[in-house]
Amino acid sequence: MKELMEMVIQFLCARYPNQFYYNEWTGMFHNHILASRSDTRKIRPLVFLLQNVPEDFLIVQKDEKTGLSVLTAGVSCSAVGWNLSLKIGQPLHQIHGPVPFYKEKMSFSMDRSNMPCDKPIQRGSWGLEIGEPLYLQAEDPDFAMRTQQDPQLKVSDISLRVDWQTLRRMPRSQAIVFNFKALFTPLTHFRREPFVPKLLLKVLSEGQKSIMEYKGTWHVEHVVLPALKLWADEQEEHKWVPRDWQVRTLDEDPFYPGWGYNRDYDDDS
Repeated sequence: MKELMEMVIQFLCARYPNQFYYNEWTGMFHNHILASRSDTRKIRPLVFLLQNVPEDFLIVQKDEKTGLSVLTAGVSCSAVGWNLSLKIGQPLHQIHGPVPFYKEKMSFSMDRSNMPCDKPIQRGSWGLEIGEPLYLQAEDPDFAMRTQQDPQLKVSDISLRVDWQTLRRMPRSQAIVFNFKALFTPLTHFRREPFVPKLLLKVLSEGQKSIMEYKGTWHVEHVVLPALKLWADEQEEHKWVPRDWQVRTLDEDPFYPGWGYNRDYDDDS
């Protein structure tokens, strides 16, 4: 864990030298954004990460008895329906048990014992949420909203949540660090993003049942699907998207054509 803290400090100070400073003589880390200081020689590494970095960090280490990669420690403040206290000590294949096709498509990259330190894995995991819930557990009253379709729900209430995830091996301990940061985009922004409404409409309408059930989008689909259809038709009328376009992953992925140009378009619907 100390190795992870040191790696994060090194990155922050190199990438954002005006915001962060580390005194190698005293071990004091200065966070100019928060106007705070942390004594890295005394503070617990996970507490340091919690106080200075708005991301989740999960540490996976090899169990010498079983040879399996096991979750041994972490800081988790951005989980929806996922509780660190219930997963700690479990191997990756158990933690990802509910994930469709994990064994067939993801286990090789997520549970590799030979992952090189200089080749981290990066991916994004998406979902549709009411509002912007950062941390939501099954016992929370708001979690019940995911089991029903609210007839009063509006498009402006819905956001796309993307967890940008990385998986990397630390050089000294050989532990694997999984970290992610949750980002939210109002669904109404898609109205002015060419190709995106039609692409998402296809995913929601034709996606494999087991995957869509795992994504848990049913509670908003009664609002999202009509809106996406309307926006997709509008984009064809404005000739932002060819009418004969065969829906597929965009060449500009993860961006969309013209993403640097801010279209002046009303989001209300």
